[in-house]
Amino acid sequence: MRRNYPNNFGEVPKRFSDPRRSKAVIIPVPYDETTTYRSGTAGGPAAILSASQNMDLCDEELRSSTYKVGIHTLDDLSVSDLDPEDMIKVVRKEVDKVINKGKFPVTIGGEHTISIAPVAACKKRFKDLSVLHIDAHYDLWDRYNGIKYNHACVARRIIEFCPIVQCGMRSMGEGELSFLRSDPKGLDVIDMYQIRNNPADWVDRVCSLLSDQVYITIDMDGFDPGIVPAVGTPVPGGLEWYETLTLLRRLTETKRVVGFDIVEIAPTGIETSSEFLAAKLIYRLLGYIFSKK
Repeated sequence: MRRNYPNNFGEVPKRFSDPRRSKAVIIPVPYDETTTYRSGTAGGPAAILSASQNMDLCDEELRSSTYKVGIHTLDDLSVSDLDPEDMIKVVRKEVDKVINKGKFPVTIGGEHTISIAPVAACKKRFKDLSVLHIDAHYDLWDRYNGIKYNHACVARRIIEFCPIVQCGMRSMGEGELSFLRSDPKGLDVIDMYQIRNNPADWVDRVCSLLSDQVYITIDMDGFDPGIVPAVGTPVPGGLEWYETLTLLRRLTETKRVVGFDIVEIAPTGIETSSEFLAAKLIYRLLGYIFSKK
């Protein structure tokens, strides 16, 4: 699918978005097959990329211009008509290509189911991998609406092959509680109640639970809906902007981040703050990662 605005994140100058010299690659995945409340996450990638065109490229925190590391944006993957398993295969193949070229993969969605693919691709390359999962929901259902590869099952599928540390959770189904009580291997949780009750040390706790090589998956409903309202399933009482940045900066200072995704923006067509925050988050996180290199 061709977009009707410049085909590069942030409207990065052409010489810094050249695929041959870019260190980071944006992979847009407009997919919305299994969402269960507000649909529209298939429009997330286009909304985020459009918002990024109006983002200042000098990072005010880092006092640098992250785009100079090179950020290339692929065309949207053609997955809208695929069932979830086939979609995952297509995304996995694309992320494999990016990693095999020595590039850093940034996948933007789209519903959370897409995240299974880049995690699997990174796990193949980085054996000592763990996942930081920021979300309002546990996503630990084995099946949801009869579907094994549902956006509510993404963490359950990932822990089948890679350990996860969950952060920001504050919404739980009965089936998920039952699973948590079984003490599953490869899963640690720092929920919002722990974060609010331990404001001084929750960041260190999260980092201590992760391995040296980390993949980050961020469902944007992990943020409080007061700052990110345009998500598929908003839940009150979430993470704020600066506390999330504190976690991500500490993580990039102490671990090697090998890829990340931003998912579940469902643009409303009325307000644009949600997609703009998502664009800013991508840019800031890339800045943290590449300022360390």
